[in-house]
Amino acid sequence: MAAKIVNYRDRVENVEIAWIPMPDGRRLAARLLLPKDKKDRPVPCIFEYIPYRRRDGTRIRDDETHYWFAAHGYGVARVDIAGSGDSDGLIQDEYHKREQDDALEIIDWLSKQDWCTGSVGMIGISWGGFNGLQVAARRPPALKAVVSIASTVDRYADDVHFMGGCLLNDTLDWGGYFFTCGSLPPDPEIVGHNRWKEIWKHRLDHLDCYPMLWMEHQRRDAFWKHGSVCEDYSRIEVPVLNVSGWVDGYTAAVFRCVENLPGAKGIAGPWGHKYPHVGIPGPAIGFLQECQRWFDRWLKGRKTGVEDDPPLRLFLQDGERPKPHFDRREGHWIGLPQWPSRNIKMASFHLGDETLEQRRSRVKPMKVKSSLSTGLTSGEWCAYGLGKIAPELAIDQREDDAQSLCFDGPVLKKPFAIVGRSFARLRVAADRPQAQVAVRLNAIHPDGAVERVTYGLLNLAHRDSHEKPSPLKPGKFYDVSVELNEIAQTVPAGCRLRLAISTSYWPIAWPSPEPATVTVDPSHSLLEVPRLVSEKGLAKVTFKPVEKATLAPVTVKDAGAETRHVDLDIETQRVNFIIRRNDGTFVIDDIGTEVSLTKLKDFAVSRDGSEAPRSLVATTVHYRRGDWDARAETEVAMTSDRTHFHLEGKVRTYEKGQPFIARDFKRSFKRDCV
Repeated sequence: MAAKIVNYRDRVENVEIAWIPMPDGRRLAARLLLPKDKKDRPVPCIFEYIPYRRRDGTRIRDDETHYWFAAHGYGVARVDIAGSGDSDGLIQDEYHKREQDDALEIIDWLSKQDWCTGSVGMIGISWGGFNGLQVAARRPPALKAVVSIASTVDRYADDVHFMGGCLLNDTLDWGGYFFTCGSLPPDPEIVGHNRWKEIWKHRLDHLDCYPMLWMEHQRRDAFWKHGSVCEDYSRIEVPVLNVSGWVDGYTAAVFRCVENLPGAKGIAGPWGHKYPHVGIPGPAIGFLQECQRWFDRWLKGRKTGVEDDPPLRLFLQDGERPKPHFDRREGHWIGLPQWPSRNIKMASFHLGDETLEQRRSRVKPMKVKSSLSTGLTSGEWCAYGLGKIAPELAIDQREDDAQSLCFDGPVLKKPFAIVGRSFARLRVAADRPQAQVAVRLNAIHPDGAVERVTYGLLNLAHRDSHEKPSPLKPGKFYDVSVELNEIAQTVPAGCRLRLAISTSYWPIAWPSPEPATVTVDPSHSLLEVPRLVSEKGLAKVTFKPVEKATLAPVTVKDAGAETRHVDLDIETQRVNFIIRRNDGTFVIDDIGTEVSLTKLKDFAVSRDGSEAPRSLVATTVHYRRGDWDARAETEVAMTSDRTHFHLEGKVRTYEKGQPFIARDFKRSFKRDCV
């Protein structure tokens, strides 16, 4: 069914700039969208709080969401975090305490405006989903509810930085873009034509290369515990709706919130890192109506039935031959009346002689030492659902499985529905003090294609603790548990389950200090898979058709494109995974600003580990309007050896094509069990 798209501009007042004062004299920039008819006020406020430039960054996306909310009886405040967009101050780091402190002031200010009833709700995806939970834990009196999309409750274990104690390349990928965010200028029309360059210079003079801040903390210390609401779930007392997608990087929080926050609800669909009303892969859902039900109940006191919704509404997707992109996944929605669910039983499979067995085997230990390029078929750690232009998803796994230990089950006589988190309980030894394992649960289709269903990583030095990791004793066997990402997917009859284990997963995870051989003892190893044994008693789940407001009007000058290639140097056996992203050039018609963005990602590794791995992320952002012409170019690169990580950062800025300010950063960090 086609989405219902309505132009609400004649019903909504756009306040392009509202300055929110902070106690220390700073002012934060907000855009307000309010019901135009004064007799319909006061109204509750929906608040979104991120650093991605409300005026010329997320404006296009914001318009289709925020105008809809405003037309349906809410004031909407989109606020730039300090040091971003047009707000005063500096971006000190992600999820900084000052960011939370400012949020408390913002919520108090919003609640006291004459157009506001005094009730505020927070909404956001990714950063905005994170700080919705973090601010809720600070308990501002006017905050009554949160909708958190693609977020985390544990900044160390379930964010872009680490997975199972393995360093993710996304820490550099995202860190490179965040570095760019900190280097961008304010808009002269908002802050003043006489001040904008002064503000820009202040930002650049005090800019940090953020990945360098993070590499100081390679274990789960107080740095990561700050902002991790799992440290004390009881701090969150307001109702939380947590939402994500199966190919997003942030699915775990949906389950953790439902498990630990009384009254929390969760929705997980087939999508990437997108709002579900524009979710790709589809099917998208009428998510704005779901948000309205949530906020109407908790901000307006209306009986909308959200308390009676199942704790978890999950899209149980059908298994399909792997492709780099799906427009839509087939499947159906299920509602779990309680979590954990009585309808789900753990199915146990013992590892045998390259087999998955019902009974424990007596097979001798097996060794695996994967090529360091194993993982090239993995897709993105966090797919953004960008559509056909970006083949982000895991493809046929046969190439990676050839470099792995594989254990295959029998041909399934009936469909096998997996709902929840799987575990690989392994007995392993390594010939080095540090090693990692990547564990994939795959489905082998009748034609031989191998589909990755879910996966997990474990840095074996983190086998007992992320806070206190310890090196391995070479040759000693350890019992370890590898957690695989939650999923809801049916493996069709005629397929076979496969457990694949490799010692590398590039470019998702940074390699161990040196290539390691890992020995797996199948006779003491087990795969546990949560099987949905029956749908009897599950709640019926339906969503309304997609509705949204019209996008902000733009004039496209260059549509842009994205390319992804793998280059192999036959002589050196060095592999480069290269992504070139071009968002094109377009003019935001409302404000006349021309925007362009390009990004290069180059992840290089030699198959045998003879050369140092290297990751490079380079970004260019350009703004033009009248005589305003500002450009920022950033580059972040990382290499490593056995003992250290080596990082370099560069920023080059230009005003009217002439050099403005340039800065260089260079640091090395001792490897700390990573």
